[in-house]
Amino acid sequence: MKKAIFTLAIGDNPMYQAAILSFQHYAKRVDADLIVSETLHYPIKISEPKYGANPAWAEKLRIGELLKEYDRVLYLDADILVSPDAEDIFKKYQDLDTLYMLNEGAVCDRTQERTLIEDLCGKVAWPSEKEASIYYNVGVILASKPCRLFEYADLDELQSVCNEIRFYEQTLFNYQLFKHQLKHEALPSRFNRMDMFGKEGYLDADFIHYAGRGYAKNNRRRDVQFLRDFAKLYQGIVPRQDIERLQGVAWNNFLEVVYKKYPLPNWLVKLCSQRFVPH
Repeated sequence: MKKAIFTLAIGDNPMYQAAILSFQHYAKRVDADLIVSETLHYPIKISEPKYGANPAWAEKLRIGELLKEYDRVLYLDADILVSPDAEDIFKKYQDLDTLYMLNEGAVCDRTQERTLIEDLCGKVAWPSEKEASIYYNVGVILASKPCRLFEYADLDELQSVCNEIRFYEQTLFNYQLFKHQLKHEALPSRFNRMDMFGKEGYLDADFIHYAGRGYAKNNRRRDVQFLRDFAKLYQGIVPRQDIERLQGVAWNNFLEVVYKKYPLPNWLVKLCSQRFVPH
């Protein structure tokens, strides 16, 4: 069984670098190849979108291409920290016909996303659970070769909706999954633990997802928080000097942002940050 872990990480963001180190550790443990996209391969045109949209989101289409070479592909967003003791998700979820993702619709009302795409593309038999529409988060996707999602969710389809709907690739993936009645199963939150589930015990999860503000007070502090948690989990696994280097870059990047935000002397902003921002 040939397996791959795939992510997209463009630029030298220290959070991405730390995430990739955790992916490398996990890939060795589960006997998978790690594939990192550092450039975009799917030229989607985002033009005056009605909702926030990023051309990088289309890169998830590469999962379909990788499934021509690999039997199974685990996609991970680059703002995910994999625990050094994470369970082998490939062994845990073995049905090759099933697409595995977290059902965030159980926690967040995604009625608007469903309405937007059904108004645009037509009604489908959208499943629900406990009277809430199922809506999968695509930050973690476990797909196998028999999966046909990417026959339907292709670049043309993404282009047709990207300027009209929220979370365009995520919403389209859900829509096509249900329209074509493909087999799917919800992952537990420990395989895509976001702060929507609260902060208590989040470091005990297998895959910790720092989407949005990511367990920090605000999204400006997200990378600093990520590196702080990375240092705690990977102490003794990743060389100390490498961890400290990434922490230093994340901290300096944070300071550059807050220097611009507050009309105070930089030395005072730095002093206050050192006192009140955990790092």
